Amino acid sequence: MGSIHFLTSVCFLILLQFLDPCFALPLCTDSRAPFTSNSSLDFCPYNGATCCNSAQDLLLKQQFESMNISDSSCAPLLKSILCARCDPFSAQLFRIDEVPRQVPVLCNSTISPNSPQSKQEITNFCSQVWTTCLNTSMLNSPFATGLQGRVGAPTSSNITSLTEIWQSQTDFCDAFGGSSDDNSVCFDGSPVHLTSVETPTPPNGMCLEKIGNGSYINMVAHPDGSNRAFFSNQQGKIWLATIPQQGSGGTMQIDQESPFLDLTDEVHFDTQFGMLGLAFHPQFSENGRFFASFNCDKSTNPNCGGRCACNSDVNCDPSKLGSDNGAQPCQYQSVIAEYSVNDTASQPSSAKSARPLEIRRILTMGLPFTSHHGGQILFGPKDGYLYFMMGDGGGTGDPLNFAQNKKSLLGKILRLDVDNIPSAADILQLGLWGNYSIPDDNPFVEDKELEKEIWALGFRNPWRCSFDSLRPSYFVCADVGQDLYEEVDLITKDGNYGWRDYEGPYTYATPNSPVGNTSAIAITPIFPVMGYNHSEVNSNQGSASITGGYFYRSMTDPCINGRYLYADLYASSIWTGFEIPINSGNFSSSKVSFTCANDSPISCTFAPNSQLPALSYIFSFGQDNNNDVYLLTNSGVYRIVRPSRCKYTCAKEIVESPGSNSPPPSTGVVLQGRYTVAMAFISVLCLLFVNFG
Repeated sequence: MGSIHFLTSVCFLILLQFLDPCFALPLCTDSRAPFTSNSSLDFCPYNGATCCNSAQDLLLKQQFESMNISDSSCAPLLKSILCARCDPFSAQLFRIDEVPRQVPVLCNSTISPNSPQSKQEITNFCSQVWTTCLNTSMLNSPFATGLQGRVGAPTSSNITSLTEIWQSQTDFCDAFGGSSDDNSVCFDGSPVHLTSVETPTPPNGMCLEKIGNGSYINMVAHPDGSNRAFFSNQQGKIWLATIPQQGSGGTMQIDQESPFLDLTDEVHFDTQFGMLGLAFHPQFSENGRFFASFNCDKSTNPNCGGRCACNSDVNCDPSKLGSDNGAQPCQYQSVIAEYSVNDTASQPSSAKSARPLEIRRILTMGLPFTSHHGGQILFGPKDGYLYFMMGDGGGTGDPLNFAQNKKSLLGKILRLDVDNIPSAADILQLGLWGNYSIPDDNPFVEDKELEKEIWALGFRNPWRCSFDSLRPSYFVCADVGQDLYEEVDLITKDGNYGWRDYEGPYTYATPNSPVGNTSAIAITPIFPVMGYNHSEVNSNQGSASITGGYFYRSMTDPCINGRYLYADLYASSIWTGFEIPINSGNFSSSKVSFTCANDSPISCTFAPNSQLPALSYIFSFGQDNNNDVYLLTNSGVYRIVRPSRCKYTCAKEIVESPGSNSPPPSTGVVLQGRYTVAMAFISVLCLLFVNFG
């Protein structure tokens, strides 16, 4: 069994090396989300979701007119090419993760069977452009590239035609043409349309097994890729645990008496406070660095002191706030601190404990009220930066409008560089909140009103975010609502998610507050992709509060593979969300039934007169290195297992033969990408290893 687990894990890592996910969701060339313009564009044919405002549309029109195109048949084609900048999928069309382009990838006649683009026959648009425009004269041709035929910035030119620049259609289409493959789209002369698909049948149910007792709020898979994971509780302790193999009947191995790190002396623990986040550096196996996010009380802890988030920069005076639940403004602080396993083991991955001394304080921020301070931290899988999820600071209706205040870090997602630490003098001069630097491509570069740390804004209290393990450009956060709606957001650079002008898709009527509201028409909100009304959950369980989860990428339950999982804190409801079409950013979600397997390694208790396991509260989700997903609840740790163990029917499940102890292929992933054939070949080899190794 152990050799099978090892081999499947190795195969999964090999498969990941072949995955090359690019920008799989609608994104503009500046990495921002498309928006809905208040008025129709005059020049480019993009209404509804677009990447151009009226000013950018005018610039494209002026560029087109300045080209002085000599042929009326060619002109519409060139106009459509210029206007591709406005396409909601322009990031893909212009391949912004590769060499910068002035021209989108022009469709040739091929299309991958797994392409997200429409299955209707793709026009060989590149050939059409060449044939129609080859002798057309134009000024400042976008097809006039630099030396070596690279598709880069155009060189300034006098009147030119394609034949003056390119020797043949083959050369031209080698430079500008391309196909619609599994991960991306190409431009065929009109706005991108994705394949229409039927809404898949929702899963019949989700089966759980209980593998651990104890209440935890964070789970982080060990960076070495093993079957170990770190668990932390709200009080401030971190443990290193070994996860049993799927189907083994084992329980989680964890020594409660020997924590990996004990920070309870530093952490202020209460209902709304504690250790809320845990993240390990992407190179942890080499450098041994990891980070904890927690709250502290400066009235009792001499190491707890930072700038108050209510300050003159955000037009806030803490002396006018008064106490909140007996606490003075900014008595409690949000902290990100760095720790290390160096000197505790010969290799970081073999460490079973960490040094209890803080290496450095990354950030300290005083909280104006006693709630809504998020606290999760994550490293971006592509950029390696640290993301910090911060709530609006508390108070009904965000009374000081922190979430929309671009000078406040409250109600935001922050993006920090913790690898390049500036000097103390630079930190002071730059007005930073601790020991970090600012990534060069944070949104402040274009939006001068934004504080440098901000990646996205307009959140009430983001509670559990994750990056899709298959498509890391999908960054998803759940945001807790006020009175009406719990939401799931697809996070993009400089995105404004609406609070407090909007609560989910609904306008929010702000109570009387010391600070005036930001006008709803003054912002361009990005609305939730999933969520639920408070009326949808059992009112007897308490007021609704969302807990965000993960895209499920295991094949343990193939009927929920590819779906996003999220739940309500009060444990009566779990939802699965499915993207339709794939890569569109449009989701449909539904509740899923769930129960506990009769053969669970630890017996489950059930709610009175119900088939629901008595979870009490679903604090968080977790994911291991096999992509299996866990529920971290007040009553223990639960893992999603094969649906047949709970007598749920899933046509895609390969049911074991009687007496078989073989685990399901939990490390499987959906085969996507331009290397599908190679990946399938590797999968066959992996199966041979598993069956005959």
